[in-house]
Amino acid sequence: MVVTDSDPKPIPTPIPDPEREPLPDPLPDPGPDEIPLPAVIGLDAIPAVLAAGWRDFRRAPAFGLLFAAFYVMGGLVLTAVATAAGQEWWLMPFVVGFPLIAPFAAVGLYEVSRRIESDRPLIWREVLAVVIAQKDRQVPSMAMVILLMFMFWVFVAHTIFALFMGVSALTNITSSPEVLLQGRGLVMLVAGTAIGAGFAALLFSITVVGLPLILDREVDLVSAIIASFQAVGANLPVMLSWALVIATLLFAGIVPLFLGLFIVLPVLGHASWHMYRLLMPDAEPMS
Repeated sequence: MVVTDSDPKPIPTPIPDPEREPLPDPLPDPGPDEIPLPAVIGLDAIPAVLAAGWRDFRRAPAFGLLFAAFYVMGGLVLTAVATAAGQEWWLMPFVVGFPLIAPFAAVGLYEVSRRIESDRPLIWREVLAVVIAQKDRQVPSMAMVILLMFMFWVFVAHTIFALFMGVSALTNITSSPEVLLQGRGLVMLVAGTAIGAGFAALLFSITVVGLPLILDREVDLVSAIIASFQAVGANLPVMLSWALVIATLLFAGIVPLFLGLFIVLPVLGHASWHMYRLLMPDAEPMS
């Protein structure tokens, strides 16, 4: 047989070097992080975390103002559109449902508080990089849950209005607000507020621990939600009070043309991180 240059040449069998150290075995997949059991806290935790949130905001106000600006501008644009269309009353379900979407602003604020807690430098590039990196983790899944519930709440609010007001829905509520303060209008306000509070309470139970947990540790969305419900269940009076404080402060921040959110959102975002640390005392931040 004639061997030509086009024929494939045999590959030599490597001879093992006895003096060469063997390659280490690949590290096993560590799997998800362990989720500690929730601690039981008292009502004194609420003023403590609010003070800590105010302290963190004063330590790094630029971060809080930036993250809050997205909500303030969104609220102003929404108000302008509703006013131009002469449908200001449709802002009501959005205002009632605002606590459902407020946790979005918290992700960046959690990272700022986590860095302050561990004495790490507050560098814009690094903080924003952590926030952007969440797109590859569980935060988008949590965001989808929040958005779907908010959209469903708006649909329910419209349905409640149609069911209770009937033919009165043809009335211009902006020029005739007394329609909402008598008869079916008053009943509609009470029912709508109660149902909206139920939506907000459900989202609060999901996110109060679940959102900071998926930022702080490698856990799946379902486990984070379960841990959040467990923390709420173990501290029901405190969590109900904390939810009421959040709703009250958010409403107070929305009233002055949403401008109060420049202070309220950052303080609540930082405070929520410290509340999570109290509820999960054994949870150690990622390095």
